[in-house]
Amino acid sequence: MNPNPLSEPYYLLHFLTFFSYLITRTSATSVLSPHLIHRLFYREIQAVLAFALLATYKIVRDETWEAFISNMLFFAKIFLVAISLIMDYHLALWYMVVFSVIYLVTQPPAFEGLGMSSKLTPLQLESLLTEGNTSRFWLVEFRALCSSACIHASRCFPELSITYSNKNLSFGIVDLGLFPNAAEKFGISLSGGMDQLPTYILFENATEVTRFPEWDYEAKASHPPVTKRVLSRHFELDRHLLGYVKS
Repeated sequence: MNPNPLSEPYYLLHFLTFFSYLITRTSATSVLSPHLIHRLFYREIQAVLAFALLATYKIVRDETWEAFISNMLFFAKIFLVAISLIMDYHLALWYMVVFSVIYLVTQPPAFEGLGMSSKLTPLQLESLLTEGNTSRFWLVEFRALCSSACIHASRCFPELSITYSNKNLSFGIVDLGLFPNAAEKFGISLSGGMDQLPTYILFENATEVTRFPEWDYEAKASHPPVTKRVLSRHFELDRHLLGYVKS
């Protein structure tokens, strides 16, 4: 992540919005009744405790900081709006509008590390697959950083590449946000937006072996969220690594 998260507009705007509650809360003390202040303080303590419990749970469950921060911001927004309702419903509506605007005009930054993976253009990928003088297997992530799903999963693939990259298995990343016309060539449809991204395809000597998610176009079945555990199991990366070590 960026060593200075507040330099990112997405995080800066959220910080300023949450900080504004402290200013509003302090100003409202002089006009609210003692009973309402007591009730508000009680609800604030409940919200802080609930948020702490959720944070403890999610930091264990979430594999990446991007996913953890995204979940915590979501919970914090819910608690802020709920508490604001106690003071004045106009304030709650104002926060809902502000968070909606932030969602529309900004997006969280993606993880910028590559690990042992390589950024490729579609032509470079085709060349590597057809020449056959590099790795026997290529695991490729097709993504677009304008997609929130790709941003949340952006750390998984580089970290997997650090663990599983070897002479038989290489990792590559193709940004279909830059090369949308190449999507159809790899069996990825962008006609409905970026819903199919990220897509991961394992190639063996230029032939597709398997992909994730395995889309059912008719049923449009949902797939589990992208995590290192899910990708490792689906592509049997432990088996590939063990096979390389034994050879």
